[in-house]
Amino acid sequence: MITEREPHQPEPPILGDSAEEFGRRTSPFRRELLIHAYRMLGSIDDAEDAVQEALTRAWRGRGTFQRSISLRGWLYRITTNACLDIIERRKRTPSLTHGDGIGPIPDDVLGDASAEPEARYDAHESVSLAFLTALQVLPPRQRAVLILRDVLAWQAIEVGQLLEVSVPAVNSALHRARRTIARRYDPPNRSAGRLPAAPSRLRAMLERYVRAWEAADVAGLVALLREDAVVSMPPAVLIRGRLAIEAFLSGSVFGGGVRIRLVPIGANRTPAFALYSGVGDGVLRLYAMLVVETSGASVAHMSVFTDPRLPARFGLAGELPA
Repeated sequence: MITEREPHQPEPPILGDSAEEFGRRTSPFRRELLIHAYRMLGSIDDAEDAVQEALTRAWRGRGTFQRSISLRGWLYRITTNACLDIIERRKRTPSLTHGDGIGPIPDDVLGDASAEPEARYDAHESVSLAFLTALQVLPPRQRAVLILRDVLAWQAIEVGQLLEVSVPAVNSALHRARRTIARRYDPPNRSAGRLPAAPSRLRAMLERYVRAWEAADVAGLVALLREDAVVSMPPAVLIRGRLAIEAFLSGSVFGGGVRIRLVPIGANRTPAFALYSGVGDGVLRLYAMLVVETSGASVAHMSVFTDPRLPARFGLAGELPA
């Protein structure tokens, strides 16, 4: 007796065949993918674009996902490739050079997404502006390898699978990346035997820092700086050394009766402030954001950002009463 064969029923995709199911499966990874993209790109705006593009690619290619790779690893692969594409587009923009795209990220966006305990760079250091700026000098794939190996503590074989290269190629890229970072990046509390300041000492220093700004006390502010301190104002201004910073503050910031107020904010897991200024009209207007990187109980680096997109991202008011 011949029976009619039932028509073949294709198996449903592992990630589901609805956007809701796909979103439910991938949403637990979204924050860490965003932090990964931020480390790769140095810009929260670019990082959000990269993650959105990655999830769109993942949705369209969900039928290709196989259980032989973890969902997390698969999403990291797609996100890393989206970041590499953005970096390639940057190369085609002559006005954008290394470090121009670096910007702060709110602490509440960072949340608990952190470096692994056994990683070479800890959670704070791996999102510091100094480290991110150094990363931008690396060729894109070396950058990806260094982040995956030294921040996320992935094994070389896992990185090779993600980037579709051999383990020796991963190890070679990591060796070259580490050499470059060693030349470009001076961890504030590692060189010359410096140790992080005790929390109470750091808090007292930051209180003096705020008072100096608000009292227009240039000498008091400069006294808190490391001798080799740096002030950067992306994309173009870079001022090195106490004397140069003192001249800049005296000539370009203070004077003419300007009043300044600093409001603490959370950025890059390091001290940061919204800087409001005004002259005699009863209103202080948001001028910039300061991200302060410390070394011991001194200020090593002040990054000044005036990007008009930042206030909304950090929930800042445009004006304050004087």
